[in-house]
Amino acid sequence: MQITDESPLYARVEGVLADEIADGGFKVGDQLPTEGSLLARFGVSRITVRRAIQNLVNRGLVEIRRGKGTFVAAPKITQDLTELSGFVEDMHAIGRKPTARVIAKEPVSADSTVANHLGLTKGERVIRIRRVRLADRVPLSFDETFLPLDIGKKIITDNLKVEPIFSLLERKYGVPLIEADYKLDAVLAESEVAAALRVKQGSPVFRIERTSYSTDGRPVDYERLHYRGDLVRFATRLVRKIPH
Repeated sequence: MQITDESPLYARVEGVLADEIADGGFKVGDQLPTEGSLLARFGVSRITVRRAIQNLVNRGLVEIRRGKGTFVAAPKITQDLTELSGFVEDMHAIGRKPTARVIAKEPVSADSTVANHLGLTKGERVIRIRRVRLADRVPLSFDETFLPLDIGKKIITDNLKVEPIFSLLERKYGVPLIEADYKLDAVLAESEVAAALRVKQGSPVFRIERTSYSTDGRPVDYERLHYRGDLVRFATRLVRKIPH
């Protein structure tokens, strides 16, 4: 954002604070000075300071915590939708430290949705794994993974806090992942998802359904993923199909 002497006052205040955040003067989690302090520092009106802060909120640079103040927000994680990859690979690619908290890993009966995605019959036993995925210790995703029983029984013997399922399938159990069906929706977090991600119920989240296939088109992994909408965004590159 280019700030000039002709820029509105709120834009100048916004620009100074944005630069200080970018330069590390304010780090993620730091509280910005109070409104009164900013009024005194910049010599502007209260409405000017509030508009500058709101613009910083809109840009995702800060967040307002009611009753506490304004804090520097963690930058959104951008995930490219260009290839089939797992959470750990995605986080390593952007310099984040991935970890997981395992909530449950158990055999269950496949409902019609799970059975359809895994090419099974409703009621067949499958393995369900539920985890919270974290980046730099911040909950980012609540994952529910369903695996065919023969594969899943092996996977749940491993340490799923540190070992990603994709890597286990390919490197330890010789199940290559070739392609996946992928659907993404914007939804509001239900109570269980909100608690797992430490956000308020009704917060915006991305809900992803992903079915991964091995050789010969065999479905081997069906997932329902919930990503925090305030911390993640998805990006892809589109190629135009020229009409003939």
